[in-house]
Amino acid sequence: MGHIVFELCSCYTKSMQPESQNYWHKGDEKRDDSPTINSTYAPQPDDEMIQNTPIERKPHHHEASDDEPLHWSAHEYVVQEKAPLWFILLAIVALALIALDIIYLKSYTFSALVVVMFIALIVYSRRPPRLIEYTLSGTQGLYIGNQLRHYSEFRAFGLIQEKDKYSIVLIPIKRFSPAVSVYFPSEVGEKLVDIFGARLPMQNLKLDFFDVIIRKLGI
Repeated sequence: MGHIVFELCSCYTKSMQPESQNYWHKGDEKRDDSPTINSTYAPQPDDEMIQNTPIERKPHHHEASDDEPLHWSAHEYVVQEKAPLWFILLAIVALALIALDIIYLKSYTFSALVVVMFIALIVYSRRPPRLIEYTLSGTQGLYIGNQLRHYSEFRAFGLIQEKDKYSIVLIPIKRFSPAVSVYFPSEVGEKLVDIFGARLPMQNLKLDFFDVIIRKLGI
């Protein structure tokens, strides 16, 4: 009788245990068929694709530097319209020099030279100026057409303004070499001065007496 009572109490005790104690055990039995819960985050396929995809970086737009070539075009000299009076005065000067040679110098070579110079001036004044393409490279120098003039050929530069025209004058290192005068439009002036100023000293230039006479005559 006591054995039967013990068995009944034991069964009653097991039946009174809460189901929560068997919940995780049932869950363990179903691990093969159900997803497991893990506190550690596992990367998903979409995450791996995002991680492995290279990030496209847009190039930064920098302002033009001194190393970028500067291009422009300009006439080789300023065009000045010459009135008929200009040609008359030139002929009078040429005849006066020839008369001076015949009367006093009596050197026909000088008269022949005056005639050649007179014809050359007439031809030169009637010739339209060429339109030249210029390229200023920060590493090489100034291209005048296809001719390259290196920075090492010059010791300084300066600017000259003639009415509404601007020109840059490059002073050569060699004493008797002629200066290089290049006209340029005003819109490239600031960039042009910056490039030359980083490589050559800048000087204040003025037209000498000979240059003033040449420009007055419109030659």
